[in-house]
Formats: sequence, structure tokens, C-alpha cells
Amino acid sequence: QEQLVESGGGSVQAGGSLTLSCTTSGYTYDSNCIGWFRQAPGKEREGIATIFTGDGGTYYADSVKGRFTISQDDAKRSVDLQMNSLKPDDTAMYYCAAAAGLAYQAYPGPCTPENLVLMRNSWGQGTQVTVSA
Repeated sequence: QEQLVESGGGSVQAGGSLTLSCTTSGYTYDSNCIGWFRQAPGKEREGIATIFTGDGGTYYADSVKGRFTISQDDAKRSVDLQMNSLKPDDTAMYYCAAAAGLAYQAYPGPCTPENLVLMRNSWGQGTQVTVSA
């Protein structure tokens, strides 16, 4: 059974840092497209970063480029999101998502948030990040 569990959220002041972790189980981790999304109250869900665990290729949304780093930990079978220089606008519920089963291997496009939501996918329960001014 594929499962995603997020951890590492919390409250921090502007300019601070947090690291989120998405721990996978089942067959979710290997050679897969895994990403982080966020949704603030009253706003649309935003895909912010993805990684293809087969070769470590990454994608970042402009809103987080240069501040956030997505990485994979093969030993822990997790995908982490290092968030630096946090701003109040980064306040949101953060979700991890992954292509389910062999969905990404059959997908003709690159590993991006836009493509990940078009595939059959799995989601975690979310972790809250709050950044105060």
C-alpha cells in the first residue's frame, strides 16, 4: 500500500528555516515523480517543487526558486524540502504527492507539479507551516 507521511512543519519567524520530510512506503519511492504542494486559506493549491528520484532531477516554482531545495534520501526513502529565507507568504498547509504505482513511468512528460497532478497520484495528510512577520 502506498503511503506518504509529511513531517517537520511548525511556526517560524520571517527569515527563518524549516525542513519538511515526506516519508514514503510501498513502491512509491523508486524512480518516481514526487513533489511538494502548498495551499493557503482562500488560495488555490500551488505546486512548488518536484524531484524525479531516478536521477535526482528537480523543478521549482518561481515563488520558491533560490530559497527552497528539494532532495531525496535513499536510505530513508524520503523526499525533503529545505525551506530558507521564509516569508509570511509561505504560510500554508504543505502536502507531499507522488505518482501512484507505475503512473510516472507511463507518463510522456517531465516531472513537474503540473504533470504530477495529471497522473494517478497519492497524497499525504499535510503539515502546517506558519511564518510570522
